[in-house]
Amino acid sequence: MVFFGFSYCPDVCPTTLLDIADWLEALGADADRLTVALITVDPERDTPEVLADYISNFDPRIIGLTGSLRETARAATDFRVSFEKVLAGDGDYTMNHTAGVFLFYANGQFASIIDFHEDRRFAVPKLRRIFA
Repeated sequence: MVFFGFSYCPDVCPTTLLDIADWLEALGADADRLTVALITVDPERDTPEVLADYISNFDPRIIGLTGSLRETARAATDFRVSFEKVLAGDGDYTMNHTAGVFLFYANGQFASIIDFHEDRRFAVPKLRRIFA
């Protein structure tokens, strides 16, 4: 399971990470068979330490991945994810980004997406199909 986000996100990312934590709980022991990763779209602020601290608020099975901006852009391109820095009037910024959770089979083949706007009751059945 892969999600692109960032630690300074005010709404989509923490909501999605809370959802992921709930899905993992609902899966019971099967959740331990998943690798779950958040790839930051804000490597400028999301150092390994910042990302680890942020992720610790959700579920210990979720790992945070960060790298250079070039590496992030390459990963985003590979996943067909878009992201962009949006400057705020006070000199701060936020990040616009694709908000979906990518699901993969154990062999690495793409399985499905759980879209941010999708009815959450369909998420766990999608995850269970990966194990079938």
